[in-house]
Amino acid sequence: MRDAEEAVQPGITGRQKRPTMSDIAARVGVSQALVSLVFRNQPGASVRTRERVFEAAEELGYRPDTAAQLLRRTRSRQLGVLFTMRHPHDVDIVEALYPAAEKQDYHVVLSAMVATRDERRAVEELLGLRCEAILIIGTESTPDRLAVVAGEAPVVAINPRKRASGMDVVRTADAKGVRQAVDHLTELGHRAIVHIDGGSMPGAAERRRGYRTAMRRHGLAEHIRIIPGDYTEESGARAARDLLACDTFPTAVIAGNDRSAHGLLTTFLRAGVRVPDDISIVGYDDSRLAGLSFIGLTSVRQDAAEVAELAVQAAVERLDNGRTTDRDIVLDPALVVRESTGQLRSDA
Repeated sequence: MRDAEEAVQPGITGRQKRPTMSDIAARVGVSQALVSLVFRNQPGASVRTRERVFEAAEELGYRPDTAAQLLRRTRSRQLGVLFTMRHPHDVDIVEALYPAAEKQDYHVVLSAMVATRDERRAVEELLGLRCEAILIIGTESTPDRLAVVAGEAPVVAINPRKRASGMDVVRTADAKGVRQAVDHLTELGHRAIVHIDGGSMPGAAERRRGYRTAMRRHGLAEHIRIIPGDYTEESGARAARDLLACDTFPTAVIAGNDRSAHGLLTTFLRAGVRVPDDISIVGYDDSRLAGLSFIGLTSVRQDAAEVAELAVQAAVERLDNGRTTDRDIVLDPALVVRESTGQLRSDA
């Protein structure tokens, strides 16, 4: 029995030592300092030496200890990103932040807001991870709360509900985007154009304002009709059911966002309503959902890549250049026309 116990001991205690830069240097036949230069992407090593270092690292299973590296730095060069996973456009922005940050020699640290985790806790976690600035996408925070966060680190709010002093904002000209949608539909002959509202969601108030302004400008004030919504598929489906139950049916609908438009579109199709023959539909965001071939949704585009670039640049200006004045960066939207909108039928 004793022999059997001894036989298994090496398997329990004989853990393999984690490979180090010193191991890589010994295998390649160069100094540890040179290996360090390669991993920090600094000059001083030939192309062939770099290749050999990376090959040796792969063979040995070496992984840089990023936590230790971070502790040794006086600056973390990390940008914390607070986001939700509810809206496709927000996810597109998160994806675009990685290359935007890398171009500025910064790293991205994500912290998601979910039902079991409030915004305050998510921000504190990012600050605890030594993030130098916080980028918040579609925040629902009050201006007072945002001001508190901005007092601890530079804050860039992307499409916020409201802004606070001491922070930068990157947003799309939402009113202008909806005006483009109304202009497009009126050019196609539509007059009975309905808007599905986004309630208190980011950008919703501006989109409502843009809809009303554009309808009045086209002499369609008597056709103004806003249906409550909340940027979800269900709100679009609910609006579709309400419209189907009405005596007067519109010929076009501008949804608060693409998710709402998707719910609207699906419910109409199930009810036998043809899109765009019977009704034209416009979404907002031009998320990946809108571009799917079986949806083909006309949508107001917010350029996620441009939003990410400008948000990172704003943070870098504060961190590296010492800017202290607030910036309000407004992007122009663009209508992307697809199959969900069409000419008004003469018999409509």
